[in-house]
Amino acid sequence: MSALGLAHLTALELSPPELAREAASAGFGSIGLRVHPAMAGGVAYPLRVGSWAQRELCTILASEGVRLNEIEFIQLTPGLDIRSFAPMLEAGAELGASAVTVSGDDADRLRLTASFAALCDLAGEFCLRVDLEFMRWRVVGTLAQAEAIVRQAGRPNGAVLVDALHLSRSGGDPGDLADLPRHFLCAAQLCDAAATQPASDADAITEAREGRLPPGQGALPLAALLQALPADAALSVELPMRGPDARSRIATAYAATRRLLDGLSPHKASEVGNAPSRPTTQGSVRA
Repeated sequence: MSALGLAHLTALELSPPELAREAASAGFGSIGLRVHPAMAGGVAYPLRVGSWAQRELCTILASEGVRLNEIEFIQLTPGLDIRSFAPMLEAGAELGASAVTVSGDDADRLRLTASFAALCDLAGEFCLRVDLEFMRWRVVGTLAQAEAIVRQAGRPNGAVLVDALHLSRSGGDPGDLADLPRHFLCAAQLCDAAATQPASDADAITEAREGRLPPGQGALPLAALLQALPADAALSVELPMRGPDARSRIATAYAATRRLLDGLSPHKASEVGNAPSRPTTQGSVRA
């Protein structure tokens, strides 16, 4: 089974067990889970070590042959109690997660960097990587801003999550990845979109949360992005879109992405989306 992953936002209405089953049925080899809301009142499915739901999900992941790749979503805001996320990280690690996804939402650059570093330290206790995702409407809105935070934090399990849509909508392009250290680029999310940039941040949010296109059906330079990533970067598809039901969305996400990957050179296609996670260099922390 391919190691290509499915991000939970593609079908956020599905519970973790439902998502795992549908992902496996479509052909995905891993999933991400929204275990903490990305905004106040947002949908999330908390995990807790020792709970019946946790044990059930562990069994389902094993029986379906699907791996948990990442858990999400932590907003790094002012006054955040970093240690309060220990139970969430422990639960994700128990299920085999490799990373936790975060956003930068504190205008105080020094405090934000310190929060990111502290979360990396906490995540390291559970062998997790921390992926900082940039989005144009957040404080950390560009690739360069995300790279600066990760670099200044100086933690070996800190990295940047590159979402194809957010890279484009923040004014970036795949060529911008060339100057990043390879160990900053451990994961990427794929989708497609129209060539026209959203007129406002509000429009960009709407597009990101419900208006994406299947890979290969829009204007984003996805082939160039894939070529710019390290061969062992973990790939997932994030495809929230209006209209199709969850099962159809997931099936479309997999089929479209496999067509895109199969259109690359045979050598590259065999590497992208099928490589195992690579370890970091510190103790037991893994990518």
